[in-house]
Amino acid sequence: MLTLGIVNTYDKIKVLDAHYRAIARAAPICYAYGFSLALYDFPFKMDADELVEFVADKTTIGESGKYLKLLHEKKHLFVFDLPKKGFQPQFGSVVVTTSKPEDKFAITPETFADEVMNNKSFLVLVGLGRKGLPKDLFSLARYHLDITSQGVSLETCTAIGCIPSYVMGIVRTKLSVK
Repeated sequence: MLTLGIVNTYDKIKVLDAHYRAIARAAPICYAYGFSLALYDFPFKMDADELVEFVADKTTIGESGKYLKLLHEKKHLFVFDLPKKGFQPQFGSVVVTTSKPEDKFAITPETFADEVMNNKSFLVLVGLGRKGLPKDLFSLARYHLDITSQGVSLETCTAIGCIPSYVMGIVRTKLSVK
């Protein structure tokens, strides 16, 4: 199981355009590349059904929420508070995305793709906000992934699009060579 986890680091109380737009942008990417979508610490006081309708009503991105609805129908949409001690184990190993991975935790996109091909489960965390992922989450992660392998910092929605597509592109290329 592959899950893209978006961690809200914007406002924790007020719903901003950035919140629902990021969700609407992530849903088609997750759907297209076989990822589930987990949302952490978003300021929505609604269940998943209400959230899907809210996002679909607010944007035309992702064909007005079509892919978010499909993820939800297939039980591939999750909404959580940010855990204090660790992420849900059913998602597998935690991977933080960063342009500055610690050497001892760094994993290349190619090695990550190999792990995916070996049917390992991963929760890939992306920070939604100006400061990226909170540093305390790094200690909860087994791996640190710089998707660029060059230390290039990416804007959140760019990373949301790049990570699944690049990793699964590597996987699909390797599978077609076999």
